[in-house]
Amino acid sequence: MSFGKRAALIVLVLASVFLLLNTPLVWKWMYPIKYEQQIVTAALKYEVDPQLVLAVIRSESGFATDRVSKKGAIGLMQIMPETAQWIVKEAGFLPKDSQYLYDPVMNIEIGTWYLDFLLSRYDGDIVKVIAAYNAGPGKVNGWLASEQWNGTRETIEDIPYGETRQYVQRVLYYHDRYKNIYDFQLR
Repeated sequence: MSFGKRAALIVLVLASVFLLLNTPLVWKWMYPIKYEQQIVTAALKYEVDPQLVLAVIRSESGFATDRVSKKGAIGLMQIMPETAQWIVKEAGFLPKDSQYLYDPVMNIEIGTWYLDFLLSRYDGDIVKVIAAYNAGPGKVNGWLASEQWNGTRETIEDIPYGETRQYVQRVLYYHDRYKNIYDFQLR
């Protein structure tokens, strides 16, 4: 086989692989959805973008219901028990038992309610919401008030906490991916 034919074959194979990798089936395999119905139900109930809920779950727990962080956050949406207790009281939730944060339905409901709370607090600005979900509204308010960070996507690098900076970037990345892949199926 001549060099030209070999090169053409390699280009053809690479183009085929690229086209195959860029199919919806492959993207859905790379970015799966678990608990879709529970996510959609909670997202509709609280008028929260379901792709944001998906991005938070993917970033926080990778869809593992039994995940517990080093700091003590629990479940799919990695909710701190103290925050969960406050949300349960504020929202009037009635958990079945003390292990409610491990229950995917309850965890998604609580986490989505909290996203809605943060969206209201930050006038729908998801960059600030994501930062507050990770670091807490008090920290974010402090950064904004002291002008350490102006709250925009373009200035994420100014977020004082490295963990929060990386978290915001990761959630925004997943949010963009899920929007591109599943936009019509979750609405």
